[in-house]
Amino acid sequence: MFKLFSQGGPLFMGILTLILLSLIVVFVMSIIKKEEEKQLNQSIQWLKSIGTLGLVVGIFGQLIGLFSALSTIEMSQGISPAILLGGLKVSLITTLYGLLIYITHLVCSMILKRIQ
Repeated sequence: MFKLFSQGGPLFMGILTLILLSLIVVFVMSIIKKEEEKQLNQSIQWLKSIGTLGLVVGIFGQLIGLFSALSTIEMSQGISPAILLGGLKVSLITTLYGLLIYITHLVCSMILKRIQ
């Protein structure tokens, strides 16, 4: 797991981890407080915003990774398909993590809606 984290790039993976932790904190605080309906709706909106942010940051990380990989490929004369596919595979790590955060947001939102 740590290998995937380091391959995804410490900057974007660190940002995504902070986003995931903030999502979990908002969810846990919403359950602990047993909020009123209006406050619960605000918590669900926060979860939605945080989950969407995780997805967008993951995609942005992938695009930055692809751009740098393609820039490197452009400068080199010959490159094997295995190296190209390896770079593409690594660029998907941040997007997968962003999708995991978004799925977590969906699950947390469904749980809070059931509590309502």
